[in-house]
Amino acid sequence: MRYLLLIYTPESDVQPPADEAAAEFAAYEAFGREVAERGAFVAGEALHPTSSATTVRVRDDEILATDGPFAETKEALGGFYLVEARDLDEAIELAARIPGAKRGSVEVRPIWQLPSGEMGGPGADAAAGRVVGAG
Repeated sequence: MRYLLLIYTPESDVQPPADEAAAEFAAYEAFGREVAERGAFVAGEALHPTSSATTVRVRDDEILATDGPFAETKEALGGFYLVEARDLDEAIELAARIPGAKRGSVEVRPIWQLPSGEMGGPGADAAAGRVVGAG
């Protein structure tokens, strides 16, 4: 089963010392190698800070785009891994090995998979630009 491991850590305007940043980068590289060697890696990316975010809403068919994140929080989504795990226990074990879990949190979310094998869930057709019921 596929799981999305969402990495939340405190954001700071202050850059960490070079040696700390290098150590964390090396820890993420080691984690990525381990997950790939186990055959569990599907995808993963780091995100720019929330200051670069744009939040989009549609109200009364009008698109409203706002600079910045949706909500003010102490921790921000900093990246993710999409992994293939045997079960939730294995996904939790992988999440606990992510370096960001030591100073933030990692949310483990199962990916909704339709019986046909297509990815999706409620609203997935609309999100992918497909017209529901069209054939």
